[in-house]
Amino acid sequence: MRRRLPLFSHRLRHPLLPNPTNPLRAIPLFPILHPPHSSLRPFSSSTHSRDDGVSLCCQMWIDNFRHPDRAVTSISPLLRRFDLWVLAYQKVATDDTGSYTPRSSLSTSTLQDLLALRNAVLDGKFKWGARLKFFLKSPRDKTDYDSLSKRKIKTILTTTQPSPFQDKIVQEVLLMVLEPIYEPRFSPKSYAFRPGRTPHTVLRVIRRSFGGYLWYIKGDFSVLLDGMKVGLVVNAVMRDVRDKLIVDLIKDALVTPVVVTTLEKKEKKKKRKYQKKRVLAEDEPKPDPYWLDTFFGFAPEEANMVPNWGHCGVLSPLLANVCLDELDRWMEGKIKEFYVPSKSDVIWNSPEEEQGNTSWPEFVPTSGPDKTRKMDFVRYGGHVLIGVRGPRADAAALRKQLIEFCDQRFMLKLDNESLPIEHITKGIMFLDHVLCRRVVYPTLRYTATGGKIISEKGVGTLLSVTASLKQCIKQFRKLSFLKGDKDPDPQPCFRMFHATQAHTNAQMNKFLSTMVEWYRYADNRKKIVNFCSYIIRGSLAKLYAAKYKLRSRAKVYKIGARNLSRPLKEKKGQSPEYQNLLRMGLAESIDGLHYTRMSLVPETDYSPFPSDWRPDHEKLLLEYIKLEDPKTLEEQRNCITEQGLVTPQDYISMLVWNYKRNSLPMDQLSLLRSNESVTGQPHLRVGSNQDDQDHIDKVEENDGRMNAAQI
Repeated sequence: MRRRLPLFSHRLRHPLLPNPTNPLRAIPLFPILHPPHSSLRPFSSSTHSRDDGVSLCCQMWIDNFRHPDRAVTSISPLLRRFDLWVLAYQKVATDDTGSYTPRSSLSTSTLQDLLALRNAVLDGKFKWGARLKFFLKSPRDKTDYDSLSKRKIKTILTTTQPSPFQDKIVQEVLLMVLEPIYEPRFSPKSYAFRPGRTPHTVLRVIRRSFGGYLWYIKGDFSVLLDGMKVGLVVNAVMRDVRDKLIVDLIKDALVTPVVVTTLEKKEKKKKRKYQKKRVLAEDEPKPDPYWLDTFFGFAPEEANMVPNWGHCGVLSPLLANVCLDELDRWMEGKIKEFYVPSKSDVIWNSPEEEQGNTSWPEFVPTSGPDKTRKMDFVRYGGHVLIGVRGPRADAAALRKQLIEFCDQRFMLKLDNESLPIEHITKGIMFLDHVLCRRVVYPTLRYTATGGKIISEKGVGTLLSVTASLKQCIKQFRKLSFLKGDKDPDPQPCFRMFHATQAHTNAQMNKFLSTMVEWYRYADNRKKIVNFCSYIIRGSLAKLYAAKYKLRSRAKVYKIGARNLSRPLKEKKGQSPEYQNLLRMGLAESIDGLHYTRMSLVPETDYSPFPSDWRPDHEKLLLEYIKLEDPKTLEEQRNCITEQGLVTPQDYISMLVWNYKRNSLPMDQLSLLRSNESVTGQPHLRVGSNQDDQDHIDKVEENDGRMNAAQI
């Protein structure tokens, strides 16, 4: 969740595609002097490139989506492209400093160091996790490592340190190169750590495809995200990528130990001294710990865990998906084996079709021996949800096979307790939402033999995806917003005690907006968001009552209104600091809390989710590849010829050709009325003078002379 989306979902734009609005695009090449270091190579044609790094990434995505099953044997030439390294430096520097670094503003020394890092990687001299010797340092790192004392050097070598800046750049370059290769190969059943896919995508897939399933198997493979054996990871990578340099870099990143020990210091009692507040730099991002804490505190358990293996860093989620992709493919095969159709069941007639009924789109009959047996599954990170329609014995047999597969492939020992089988009536918790069903008795009307209309009561179920109120209370209690479970009581959030009323309300509105968006597809969206608003509003009322000495929430609501938008006073005749700022025009007005009434909460989003859904960037790629295919152009031309139409290009060419040969302006009406076939001949032939004169008279008689603007 803390990892930003990969490059393609945010910044990928092909030079031939519209809307190149990103500042990382189309930046001119920069002049670079030859570095004085002996280890640096002079700039050659391989260093300079006519395309920038984003265009190169676009081309990699297009090539890999055009040939998704092709084995990749040589990626090392891509690592020689200096534009990729510059782009990686810009991304890492932006994350590190909080401000965007244009390509034209990079200094010569920075480019020389970046080139030295690239050459070290290509020559095999790069070492992961360096502590004292760097090819390239962060712009914020002003430490002179040559003048450090022995004590500081020992501290750096033996204590936990953040990942070196140069390691992050190498990780970004590897991610840019490997992600386009693996994305078209991944199973559509996996949704975590992939561009364009979110937990909301999983919830919409479950709502669309899991109706009618009675038994559910929840698998927790998050142990694999903590770490996997190096041999398994390397073998999984080498199934599709067989480049020795890339494989060796990944292997070294996994094998190189990470120092996590800390020095044990004797705690000495010291007198408490006044600590001067640290002044932030101009380019340093301003921290907002309370908002970040509330935002990340509400992350679901399945989405909150991001793998971090060795020195792989941002490359770890991709490697986790590469390893678990074998599980996805195995489950896809089991889905086809499990499918047993039934002639009496009209819901599913083929394994590829989704559930559906023309008379009641969401109506699914209850299971029975004469019903179709079917299963489906989704995977989000290390959590798997499998839905089974059929007897419980089939679900138990599938669980046994899954345990054996994980033991053989991942060397993971599982038991029946780690893969529980639960019935839909008990409620299945997944991504902080509860999957349950409602039994309905709709009236079905259909025409029987002989044209007689029959009306009878049917029995079916509707899949319900609701937000878990217990989980929401648990998260609020973790953030100290309330206490108690059965009758939750809001508690004042004293961490915002020294903030102004305008700032506090703005922070809580951000929090409420996050809740509204997170529970967008929950059936009880209004109820759950109204509960969140009640807790936050009560917490702020108690805070303001203590801060402004108003003694009770009732007085706070009386003065500040229901949404706390009016300014509160400390004492008679006095106003807090923000009120003076408001009068002087130095502060904005106070925004009231949102969603204080249930009618203000938006409705649940029930928009249909297509069965062949793909992220927007994949649709764009496939459409672009299809348009580049010569067969597509030939099919379009054949279709135009069959329907007797003319393309704009052919029409313009006919006008120009006829004007040059005959010096006659012809409009479309005269072309269609001419004796020659437009669809059969791309160009007009020159006729006799008499024909030209007759044609001129006809044009003047019917349509008049065409002016230049009409041409």
